[in-house]
Amino acid sequence: MEDLILRPRLNDYHKILLNQGRTDFFIPFLDEDLPLYVDPFLLWKSDISLDTSLHGALVDSFNYLGALYSQGKEAQATNILISASECNEVGLGTSSNKMGKRIGKTSATQILNLFTDIPQLKECGFTHFEEIQLLVEGISKDRISDISCSLLSSFLVDYTQDQCVRHGIPMTMVETEIFSPQKKVFIRLSKELPINPKTNCPIWLIPKRWLRQMPWMNPDDFFNRYLPSANPKIKLSRPEIIDYNRLHYLQVEGYTRQKEASAEELKSDPLFKQIPVASAKRTIADIRKLSTGNQDKSDKIYEEKVCRLLATLLYPQLDFAQTQSRTESGCQIRDLVFYNNCSEPIFKEIFDKYSSYQLVFELKNVKEISREHIAQVNRYLNENFGKFGVIVTRNRPSSKIKRHLIDLWSGQRKCILVITDEELQLMVDLYENKQRKPYEVIKKLLVEFHRSCPQ
Repeated sequence: MEDLILRPRLNDYHKILLNQGRTDFFIPFLDEDLPLYVDPFLLWKSDISLDTSLHGALVDSFNYLGALYSQGKEAQATNILISASECNEVGLGTSSNKMGKRIGKTSATQILNLFTDIPQLKECGFTHFEEIQLLVEGISKDRISDISCSLLSSFLVDYTQDQCVRHGIPMTMVETEIFSPQKKVFIRLSKELPINPKTNCPIWLIPKRWLRQMPWMNPDDFFNRYLPSANPKIKLSRPEIIDYNRLHYLQVEGYTRQKEASAEELKSDPLFKQIPVASAKRTIADIRKLSTGNQDKSDKIYEEKVCRLLATLLYPQLDFAQTQSRTESGCQIRDLVFYNNCSEPIFKEIFDKYSSYQLVFELKNVKEISREHIAQVNRYLNENFGKFGVIVTRNRPSSKIKRHLIDLWSGQRKCILVITDEELQLMVDLYENKQRKPYEVIKKLLVEFHRSCPQ
């Protein structure tokens, strides 16, 4: 299955139909990480008592490392922090091969020295350990996220097992390293967990409500927004200000208090964000003004705008997979691909009749589609995507092309629908008025196509 699916996810490999919008956890990709991060502030601010309890356990574990270090057990504290600094099991971040790097001994020592160099931390420890981003050079959101996941790994393993049982995701007995909240050390255990079939490495699932693109407390926010208003006289470089912060920790405490006070604004980030209605209306208006063909790069503009528009209009009924370009007969072709999670009866019908695990939309900025365009889609569907496809183009197909599409269904039981500017406009109208869903335009086209086919 992984060889047939573009941008495969864990559930796609196991042929389990899951809609990302309806699951509590982020569905991990098998080939890449998701550029979102666990934000501890979301746990601190949460109305869910479990999350606030986990935040307390997280901060206690991090402060425990400082206590170890202050007691002269530098090597033990350093090794634990280094181990916690990378968490490949969760699939978060920007790594292209799902394998990140741990921090070195120098960075770990700089972090742990905070507990001895800053009086407030020596006495009370951190309330929000994300402050280390403002006190040590080179520590950013990916490290905060990985440390959080590593120190909460005991919970994440239990959470993963529970979600896998609920959704029927297969698990395998595999070794995994977790942080024991009782013993305050990393231990290696054999656990039943889902694995990445390409690497055989364990996978931990993460609640979506913990994820943000940028932590609530982050260096850019501190340097660009807080510092100019709180201390406008400071004219230092970022490294110099980080050094200054260690000597003037009250400045960091002021920033933390401000972020706590404004936490009502804090929300997790969605895994996919739809464009606003106004943007959708502008986009379809721009599309309808475009000339056909490739003059002034109108074909590229068309592809970009249609991709952006359809990804929004079909969400959350269809999860966006990716765009991909391919070359056929000397032509560059842009496809838009969605996961078919069978979230609605219409997509279940497509799945059952045409074996389509993913739905491919081929984009053609031409005045009139031809038999060759259909032949290109036909060959493509044979290779990867079952027997259902969609051509998105500017104008309605001619009677001859409609007849050809019906003949293709009669001979090979392949269904190719055609979405034109008019259907795109209707989908945008439905997106605006909210009375019906844009995907129902596809349902209408499919019903009409089936009625036109010989019974």
